[in-house]
Amino acid sequence: MGLNVFFMPRKFGFRYEMMGLALFAAAWVLVSYIIFSRPQFSQFQGFLPGPTFRALISAFADERFWLSVFTSLRRIVVGISLAALFGIPIGILVGFYPRVQGLSYSAIQFVRMISPLSWMPIALLLFASFESAVYFLIVMATICPVILNTTTGVRNINPQWIKMAMNQGAGNYQLIRTIVIPASVPHMLTSLRLALGVAWIVLVPAEFLGVSSGLGYLINDARDTMEYDKLMAMIIAIGILGFTLDRLFQKLQKTLRWSWNE
Repeated sequence: MGLNVFFMPRKFGFRYEMMGLALFAAAWVLVSYIIFSRPQFSQFQGFLPGPTFRALISAFADERFWLSVFTSLRRIVVGISLAALFGIPIGILVGFYPRVQGLSYSAIQFVRMISPLSWMPIALLLFASFESAVYFLIVMATICPVILNTTTGVRNINPQWIKMAMNQGAGNYQLIRTIVIPASVPHMLTSLRLALGVAWIVLVPAEFLGVSSGLGYLINDARDTMEYDKLMAMIIAIGILGFTLDRLFQKLQKTLRWSWNE
């Protein structure tokens, strides 16, 4: 019975998804009231759902909030775009040429295991502006997922397609351009979707570096001024934005996968 959940009709999937979100929200409300309604935590009552949502609604009417949203989104887009610009070609080469994979695999795995925030002191030393340092941290956090998932896409291409093209006289450049890249697009999008989640995780502490805008900056500012309702509201806002962007990527993945199968 449980296995059938994975094959449920779309309408039931949506219903269960809404139920899951409702249960998650109810759990947050319950735990918040159990913890922060106690007298010893009276100074943290801003974390309760009521003050949080009032602060969130106020933020929606605040121009400074939307400026920070667009600033954070710009940093995410620029950082992931740079990671894709370098990571996708590297992933194609690593996946297509076995010798390149042998030479680079250990190095890529080594870099992947380094916490992205470990690069923060180096970013401050290398770059004159905090903005460039933030981009660097996002790139270092996201480039390995992009490389590895693109490599997986290339390695999973049906070998019969490659053989048929080679029998027609196609060279490596033609194989990459006409077969490898189009067939790997779904995995590339998966890599960008994974990179998006990692980028959001890195962005907030990265915006503590010294920038004067962004959602991470607003969280840090709310913490310093002990406006805990605003702090929690910014956390909720990040969740909403990240969830929305992930859904957009998911729909794009389904569209392109359908187009390629057709």
